[in-house]
Amino acid sequence: MSELRPAAETALSQCLNLQSDESCAIVTDDEREPIGEALYEVASEITDDAVVVRYPPGETHGGEPPAPVAAAMADADVVLAPTTKSLSHTRARTEANEAGARVATLPGITETVFTTGLDADYESIAAHCAAVREQVADADAVRVTAPAGTDITFDVADRDWLSDTGIVHESGMMSNLPAGEVFISPASADGTFVVDGTMMPHGLLDDGETLSFEVEDGLVTDVSDDEIRATIETAADEVGDAAHNLAELGIGTNVAVTDLVGSVLLDEKAGGTIHIAIGDDAGIGGDVEAPIHLDGIIREPSVYADGDPVELPTVHGA
Repeated sequence: MSELRPAAETALSQCLNLQSDESCAIVTDDEREPIGEALYEVASEITDDAVVVRYPPGETHGGEPPAPVAAAMADADVVLAPTTKSLSHTRARTEANEAGARVATLPGITETVFTTGLDADYESIAAHCAAVREQVADADAVRVTAPAGTDITFDVADRDWLSDTGIVHESGMMSNLPAGEVFISPASADGTFVVDGTMMPHGLLDDGETLSFEVEDGLVTDVSDDEIRATIETAADEVGDAAHNLAELGIGTNVAVTDLVGSVLLDEKAGGTIHIAIGDDAGIGGDVEAPIHLDGIIREPSVYADGDPVELPTVHGA
């Protein structure tokens, strides 16, 4: 528990800004209980109105929690949800935000990811997000290259850049934790991207191992990996080309993440990396709905906004 405490303090004090006169609900499940208990311990020292609500792990990401859990979320000022399956895209989370709660979801969180991604200065991460957005905000096109073979250009002229800073201080706000990225759903894209970091179902790739994707007119047209190709094709049987949609370009801004660990939730936030996603973008400013959202992390990228180099936050040079 002592190893988890600094991260719990960061989450409750810096990220959620829990106050002594507020209520706090920690929502967890049987597989994430130590993280839930660490958060509850810190919350109960800040406010007398703290509860921990535990239930069996959900079956799918986006599955609704039991009714008593949803009720506790809607009745709290602050909600933190370290769970096996994501509560981010649930009615329970939406209704809690609509009731005024500040919500942080921690889907699939592990103790390693919790301590690595949250033992960080989130005010600094917010500043890194602002610095990146200032460089890309007015660009019509963003090009990304990387040593493993990535060379892809995104049409972003009519889309808005968003930030995930981890600072959730206003009523009705929500964020993932760990946080730290600037991202956009591009209108289109063309080129090649080569993942050499982390991507499910493989997790952290071995040195020299890569996954290659060809993109034409905003659609992924060729995939080097059989498992990922099968996942996309299965989704395409349901929604057609939406499953092939080039959904996201994200730039990591969390400089506390010094090494990739195999968790997409954490690794996509690593400063000095970018990630590209396939599938659904309806929740991040796009208009494509699909039953998949597959993120792949790319190491050592160079990013250009309308031809100008973008300075990326890194551990040694942010």
